[in-house]
Amino acid sequence: MQDALRYLQPNVVAQLANMELRARLVVEGFITGLHKSPYHGFSVEFTEHRPYMPGDEIKHIDWKAYGKTDRYYIKEFEEETNLKSYIILDASSSMEYCSPGQIRKIEYASYVAAALGYLMVEQRDAVGLTVYDEQVRTMLPPRAAKLYLQQLLRELENLKTGNKTGTATALHQVAERIKRRGLVVVLSDLFDNPREVVTALKHFRHKGNEVIVMQVLDPIERSFAFGADAIFRDLETKEELLTQPWHIQKAYRESMREFLEFYKRECRENAIDYVLLDTATPFDKALFEYLNKRKRIH
Repeated sequence: MQDALRYLQPNVVAQLANMELRARLVVEGFITGLHKSPYHGFSVEFTEHRPYMPGDEIKHIDWKAYGKTDRYYIKEFEEETNLKSYIILDASSSMEYCSPGQIRKIEYASYVAAALGYLMVEQRDAVGLTVYDEQVRTMLPPRAAKLYLQQLLRELENLKTGNKTGTATALHQVAERIKRRGLVVVLSDLFDNPREVVTALKHFRHKGNEVIVMQVLDPIERSFAFGADAIFRDLETKEELLTQPWHIQKAYRESMREFLEFYKRECRENAIDYVLLDTATPFDKALFEYLNKRKRIH
């Protein structure tokens, strides 16, 4: 039990060899922990077959399954998937940040994306991946094949950050290109104009999509718990500022509180699920939020 659950910890997962192993062990650790509080009674079903029903074509019967169970089962194919999901990942420069002892925001977000993709495909859902900074860099359409998942995981494995944030612009671009309604999962620090970002999120809702926003921050970005003197360097503009953090800590925390409250309130009012994650948060929180959403929309 404990061996599986440790793979929900970001610093442990970061040490694993590759993205496929990270995704698999995070999901296995999550499934192991589902019966523990607060997930008691929550179950996950993975199926690649369904019972034969009158009218099904005989050629689709899985005769190996019949030989083992003495019952007729139909093989499920990609076009029979339950849900189309679109994972949208922010790879702008601000996602490079990490405080001492934590992993980078882009690493954390990519591990969540990989685990979600793995879980979705195991549930026979189709999953796609979009990566953006100032604009859309990569857009892989949703598919449910396990071989296709390998392509998504390779994309995440080779991910590089770059350029300034253009979350609102990129989200509008993606919303216009999505032709079939589904579930949209946005992974970003949301360091862009909040009103413009919310307008872009509403674009997905106007087109009939369900939306989950997972805001990924470093713990110190929320607390501003720096030492005495510090030099702050903007990861996007490269500007530097020397200051004594304790002088501005109170004002910063208040600004951050207002920033987060704005997103929470606007998402709630527009029927968008909002999840705040920091890079020390175990991955089960993100996976549970996804499963909870999926359960509600089915």
